Amino acid sequence: MKRYGILCDGGDAPGINAAIRAVAREAYEKDDEVLGFIDGFIGLIKNDVRIITKDVVSGILPLPGSVLGISRINPFKDPKNVQAIKENFRKNSLTLLVIIGDRDTVDIAKKFSDEGIPSIVIPKTIDNDVYGTDFTIGFDTAVTTISSALDNLHATASAHHRAMIVETMGRETGWLALFGGIAGGADYIIIPEIPYKMEEVAAHLAKRKKEGKNFSIVIVAEGAPLPEGKAEQKEYDEFGHPVNSKRMVGYTIMEELEKITHIKTRTTVLGYIQRGGIPTNTDRILATRLGVAAIKFADKGKFNGLVGVCGRDIVFSPLEEVAGKIHSVNLEFYRLAKTFF
Repeated sequence: MKRYGILCDGGDAPGINAAIRAVAREAYEKDDEVLGFIDGFIGLIKNDVRIITKDVVSGILPLPGSVLGISRINPFKDPKNVQAIKENFRKNSLTLLVIIGDRDTVDIAKKFSDEGIPSIVIPKTIDNDVYGTDFTIGFDTAVTTISSALDNLHATASAHHRAMIVETMGRETGWLALFGGIAGGADYIIIPEIPYKMEEVAAHLAKRKKEGKNFSIVIVAEGAPLPEGKAEQKEYDEFGHPVNSKRMVGYTIMEELEKITHIKTRTTVLGYIQRGGIPTNTDRILATRLGVAAIKFADKGKFNGLVGVCGRDIVFSPLEEVAGKIHSVNLEFYRLAKTFF
């Protein structure tokens, strides 16, 4: 009998509970045990643990958030935390950790594998920036939220004859802005992977106005560079990543566009509503597939890797092949979007 420890790391995303359920249900089929650690690595450090029974996962498939809680910490910032995790891993007689996490989680898991703690990572993040998988749990739901927001903003933008700037999350990648912009009919999309000039954006909006289109919606990813000439004042988290919410790139672009075009412009920062909501069927199915696959791989003795989806296939990627890498936007999708600019 194997004993799996499961925890959630990083930012929350719709579909986490579906993944927890899948891991537990597949483990039950093999008469294995699952222990859940509360609030991610914090729970593993404090040994705040509960047995995951059938009752715990009953009815959680459609629930947003995480029944186990979640946290974003870097356990390697304090050697005492690493030692505590090692001790609690042994104390609970764990076979391995199943970590539902993001890009930073992959890097943490790689370091723990070097310390002798085996794991399998299930990728979840609305940002879709985890290397080794085409899509992450939570991304589809967040795109649905963004496209719905754009649907609503079309009405007020048209009524007031305004340009609307919509800022999405995404960290250093533009997946959310790009897919949300395509699905929601954005008139211009600004992402970190593609350079842009304010004069070109302004010219596009002016062209639309000349054609009788009295409003425009520009969607921008939070990690996109500020307009040329605007100084960056970045803050960084404990993993060394910029805190993009402090940059307010959407508001900066709004101010520059108004100066150039003299079109009334407003900004909407979608923020944390992108992380909420009932997971879509696509995210529920992806979470279920990845959760089941994680246990199947572990049962075959495959661990210290990430379980992801490539095309229609579930794939296993060793941590050394995916750690430290970013899944950037496939530019074919941007070329598709540009045909509608």
